[in-house]
Amino acid sequence: MSTDAIIILGFVAVAGLAAYFYFRKTSGDSSQDAQTLDLSKRIDDLNQNMTNNLNTVTQTMLDQLGRVTTQVDNRLKETSELSHKQQKSVGERLDNAGKVIKEVTASISRLEESNRRVHDLAKDLSSLQDILKTPKLRGGLGELFLEELLGQIFSRDQYALQHRFKSGEIVDAVIKLRDDQMVSVDSKFPLENFKKMLEEKDEKESERIRKLFVTDVKKHIDAISKKYILQDEGTLDFALMYIPAENVYYETIVKDLGGISISQYGLEKNVIPVSPNSFNIYLHTILIGLRGMQIEKSAREIFNNLSRLKTDFGKFGDDFELVGTHLGRAKSSYEKSEKRLEKFGSKLDQIDLGKSASRDHKPLEEAEGQKELVEDSENRVISEV
Repeated sequence: MSTDAIIILGFVAVAGLAAYFYFRKTSGDSSQDAQTLDLSKRIDDLNQNMTNNLNTVTQTMLDQLGRVTTQVDNRLKETSELSHKQQKSVGERLDNAGKVIKEVTASISRLEESNRRVHDLAKDLSSLQDILKTPKLRGGLGELFLEELLGQIFSRDQYALQHRFKSGEIVDAVIKLRDDQMVSVDSKFPLENFKKMLEEKDEKESERIRKLFVTDVKKHIDAISKKYILQDEGTLDFALMYIPAENVYYETIVKDLGGISISQYGLEKNVIPVSPNSFNIYLHTILIGLRGMQIEKSAREIFNNLSRLKTDFGKFGDDFELVGTHLGRAKSSYEKSEKRLEKFGSKLDQIDLGKSASRDHKPLEEAEGQKELVEDSENRVISEV
C-alpha cells in the first residue's frame, strides 16, 4: 500500500471521529445510539477499505516474488550450464593425459618384453656351443645377435651394420651419435681354445690352453683397437668388443686367469669387452644419452607447451571464479526474497489481529480504546511498509 493511501485513510478515520464528537455535542443523549451505530459502520467501512488495499499489496508482493524466483532460476540455469562446460573441458584434458600415460606404459611393457627375450637368448647360447665349431659360423651368429640387440633398443637411423672405413676395414656395427660421431662395435667369439680348456682334465694342460685362450682374446683386442678406433673418421676414442656368450665373457673378464688381467689390457687399448647382459646396460646408457640430446633439442617446444598449459589453467581459474560469483549472487537474492516473505507474513498476522479487534462490538465507554487500537494498527502498517 502506498504512503498517500495510508495518509488518506488516516484522515478519513480522524474525520469520522471528529464528526462523531460533533454530532454527539449537537444532538444530545437521545441520539447517542444512532451515532454509535454510525461510527461502527464507518469503522467497518474503513476496515473493508484497508482489507482491499491489503489484498492489492499482497498481490503486488506475490508478483514481485514470482519475478525474483524466475530471475533466480535463470541465474541458476546459466551457472549450471557454465559449470557443465568447464567440467567437460577438464574431462577432455584428463582423457588426453590418460592416453599419454597409457602409451608410456605400453612402451615400458614392450621394453621389458625385449629385455626378457634378450636374457632368454643369452641363456640359450650355452646350449649352442657344441654346434658352433666352425669359426665362420660362430662369427656370423655373433653378428646376428649383435644386430638383434641393436634393433631392439635403437631406431634404425641410430645405428649402422657393416660400416666400411676409408681403409677398407669393415666393423660389424657403429652406434651413431650427434655431430657425425659414432662408437664402433665388433663381435668376437673366441670359442676354440675356450672349449678345449673346459674339456681338458689335466690341470697343467688346461693352464697351458688357458694361456692360449688369453692370447686369442688379446689378439682380438689389438685388432679392434687398430682397425676400428679411427677418430679422424668420427669414431670416439674407444670401441666395444661384443662377446655373445656369458660363460666366455666370464672366463675372459671376471675370472682371474693366472694373474693376467684381460680387462686391464683392454682398457689400455681403449677396447671394452661386453657380454649380452653388460652390453645391454651399455646400450641403454648410450640410449639415455641420445634421449638427453633429443630432450635438449625439444626443450623449447616443451616450454611452449607448458606456457600454453599455464594459460589454459589461468582461464579455467577465471571461469571457476565467475561461477562462484554467480552462485553467490543467486544465494543472496534467495536470502533477500526469503526475508521479504517472512516480513510479509508478519504483516499479515498483525493486520488480521487488528481486524478481529475491530469486529468485536464493545460498549460505548470502550470506544476510545477502539480508536487507539485502530490508530496503533495503522501506524504499525505505515512504519513497516
